Amino acid sequence: MINIKITDNKLDITDCLSLAQDKESGGVATFIGTVRNQTNGKAVVRLEYECYESMAEKEIQKIAEKSLSLFSVRKVVVHHRIGILYPGDAAVIIVVNAGHRNSVFDACKYIIDTIKKTVPIWKKEIFEDGEEWVSAHP
Repeated sequence: MINIKITDNKLDITDCLSLAQDKESGGVATFIGTVRNQTNGKAVVRLEYECYESMAEKEIQKIAEKSLSLFSVRKVVVHHRIGILYPGDAAVIIVVNAGHRNSVFDACKYIIDTIKKTVPIWKKEIFEDGEEWVSAHP
């Protein structure tokens, strides 16, 4: 089972955990990416996320499907926020479950790393004295 959502609404870890619930799984791992209040010593006022939504959803679906086969996980939930976010806000939540713990840790890492490399979601950091678009892997 895969559940993907891209939204400008606040993300909810409880909803994500509920969607991933599976009594046959012995391990659940989560990753929550949050907005930092500084980058390289500069205060971050806010972030702005933009995306090509239909393409982003398709790419995340592919990543989730691949994680099912690579790591033998049972369920994958990926919710990503777009729009304006402030320090402390969750930008992405990933929940993965499987029969054993190693699979879920490996799958979470694979999913977030691949999202950052391949999914058309762009991040702009707004500072007190300017702004800049951020590359996931400079």
